[in-house]
Amino acid sequence: MPSQNYSNHSKYYPAHHFVFYPIILLATIFSVRCGFKHPEQHYLWMTIAVAFLVIGWLSFMLRQHYALNNQNRIVRLEMRLRYFILTNKKMDELESKLSFGQIAALRFASDEELLSLIDKTLKEKLSPNAIKKSIKNWVADDMRV
Repeated sequence: MPSQNYSNHSKYYPAHHFVFYPIILLATIFSVRCGFKHPEQHYLWMTIAVAFLVIGWLSFMLRQHYALNNQNRIVRLEMRLRYFILTNKKMDELESKLSFGQIAALRFASDEELLSLIDKTLKEKLSPNAIKKSIKNWVADDMRV
């Protein structure tokens, strides 16, 4: 597996991204096409097309919602633990000053640069994207959703 960094840290779930969603898309396109090809059944085919769109949208939203909420809790806990190990202090005060996006971006930083990057983030109000670009020693997260 290649080393994870800013340019390759996005992750895909093949069953959803490359099987389920293309099938939903093709079924939607087929239904719309049939709706125009068979005008006497236009409303039936458009209803079927809308049903496929709703199924696809709901499956995406639910999958993302459950997985991301759980992942976000784990990321917060991981960062609290790392901060405590490095400083022997709780992260409560810092956590209220950082957005979740910033905390999530900081988790890719190595222990050696984490504390200085937290300080820089607080002083310069870095965006999550800017934080990720500032990381010199990227710590991979290959198990995220």
